[in-house]
Amino acid sequence: MNSKENKYDEFNIIIQDIEKNPTVQKMNNFMQHYNTSCFEHCKNVSLYSYYICKKLKLDYTSAARAGMLHDLFLYDWRKRENDRTGLHAFSHPKTSLENSMKLFFLNKKEQDIILKHMWPVTIIPPKYIEGYIITLVDKYCALEECYKYYKHNHTLQKIYRYTYAFFLFFALKIF
Repeated sequence: MNSKENKYDEFNIIIQDIEKNPTVQKMNNFMQHYNTSCFEHCKNVSLYSYYICKKLKLDYTSAARAGMLHDLFLYDWRKRENDRTGLHAFSHPKTSLENSMKLFFLNKKEQDIILKHMWPVTIIPPKYIEGYIITLVDKYCALEECYKYYKHNHTLQKIYRYTYAFFLFFALKIF
């Protein structure tokens, strides 16, 4: 086993019951930020939070588990549906917590992290330091996912532009 595999072993053990759950797997069907699925986003938040909390000697287990569940809302938040009330940014933490509690036993810290991960949008701040870490990591991951999308699209636009210019030049040279 190489060192990279060892590096992820503990993290994978912590989240394995969550990651393999069929309901949690449904997060792969919903896009969170551009090309990033809700599942992938939650796993990114979970992994980064795990590392930060472990480095700071905090409760990295609760952070990893809550990070994996913080956006377990299972709907396309861009589409307005009749049974949903309120704005997604304000309402999805409660929905995610309710969905998570149906599937897993969550300690008080994990519950608080999921419920308050949208702070300061959702006014009441997290009760635990791990909650602040998840909140910041969630925002960081969202920005990173948006950046990757725009960088990729901008790069493609440049490629298309240069390809078009090349073919135009080539075509003019022929005629």
